[in-house]
Amino acid sequence: MAINSIPKTLTRLLSLQTLTKHYSLISPHFFTAPKSKVLTPDSDILLHFEFRFLTFLWYLIWVLQGIITGLRFVSVKSVASENHKESASNNPGLLGTGPDEETKGYFMQQTMFRIKDPKVSLDFYSRVLGMALLKRLDFPEMKFSLYFMGYEDPASAPSNPVERTVWTFGKQATIELTHNWGTESNPEFKGYHNGNSEPRGFGHIGITVDDTYKACERFERLGVEFVKKPDDGKMKGIAFIKDPDGYWIEIFDLKTIGNVTTAAS
Repeated sequence: MAINSIPKTLTRLLSLQTLTKHYSLISPHFFTAPKSKVLTPDSDILLHFEFRFLTFLWYLIWVLQGIITGLRFVSVKSVASENHKESASNNPGLLGTGPDEETKGYFMQQTMFRIKDPKVSLDFYSRVLGMALLKRLDFPEMKFSLYFMGYEDPASAPSNPVERTVWTFGKQATIELTHNWGTESNPEFKGYHNGNSEPRGFGHIGITVDDTYKACERFERLGVEFVKKPDDGKMKGIAFIKDPDGYWIEIFDLKTIGNVTTAAS
């Protein structure tokens, strides 16, 4: 007999229906004997003990049945987790044992864009996308500056310049805008490759907004250049805009991203 069928079999044999067939709960003593039997003090004690024992046994089986059901659920859930799309078995090359212990403190901190004109780019990322300048670093000898933009409150940054740098590098998902001095006024400078023309490489960054359609209406009023508006193409509810240097930025909200990617999920 399979182990999973034992609790069901024992429960059928020792169910309340079987118990109460011989012992009713009507009596003040918790039972009455069948009419064909005559109760004596000894039989009263015996039947009382037998009923209590069988009731305990039935309860024990009920508890064990619950435990086995729980184990089945955990087992099924474990198998399902091993077979989902993101599991190592479905993604050759993916480390299946979780992150290496030595990488537990790692996190994604920055993406770097080279920009032509910081005045134009800072306006776009602050006024249009709502980011704040977390830290600026200048390197006169090498003639370039770095502007770290992100969705953090700069009021919480330390006042000490070095401590503020450390604070900035401790924040996740920042944009590092790199300006090589002179490109903004150099008529021969043609701009940077955005990765979306041949040879293609880098694609885009993504920004989560409250409502894609409302955000895009605002972008349109601000004169932002679109690659794709929310209702263009097959993927409705997702948009792509360009920053001043032509880098693509995906715009989406959490209300529609699930619907758009349902078939792919």
